Amino acid sequence: MNKNLKPEDFKQYYFLKEDLKDFCRSEGLKISGSKQDLENRIIHYLATGKPLEEPVTKKVSCKSQSEITLDSKLGENFKCSEDKREFFENEIGKTFKFKVKFQKWLKANPDKTYRDAIDAYFEIQNSKEKTKIDKQFQYNQYIRDFFKDNDDKSLEEAIKCWKYKKSLKGHNRYESSDLEALL
Repeated sequence: MNKNLKPEDFKQYYFLKEDLKDFCRSEGLKISGSKQDLENRIIHYLATGKPLEEPVTKKVSCKSQSEITLDSKLGENFKCSEDKREFFENEIGKTFKFKVKFQKWLKANPDKTYRDAIDAYFEIQNSKEKTKIDKQFQYNQYIRDFFKDNDDKSLEEAIKCWKYKKSLKGHNRYESSDLEALL
């Protein structure tokens, strides 16, 4: 990847987040944020030669663990911080994890209480519905789709196919021809 790459060509390849950060560093661009944020900055930079103007957001202080109760509201802009993890681990158990579906529920329900969140956590855990994998997690989606078609194959084989696929120009979605190309 270099600054002479056209934005439409950039979009045709898969890059690791660390590679995106390295490019941003080398060009003096911000390196914070999600993979999607980095991609947007790079696309803008490749198109204009200028850094993307982004609004400055102020950090809001978090409540400490001692202030969180079952009846506390989740609040706007919920962050999965250590004090909140500790609270949920104390209430749910050491197996607690901030999984994607639960994180989305927390952010979408600022007026709910922590008690409501615990109920939602167990409901989500007991659900058989697969979590939708967001666009930036192409590897995870590829691996899921690979095993949907190839339940008799190993993770090693899935990763080998993924590495082959991401080296090609174009989309990174699984296709049965990926496996055939490696045989």
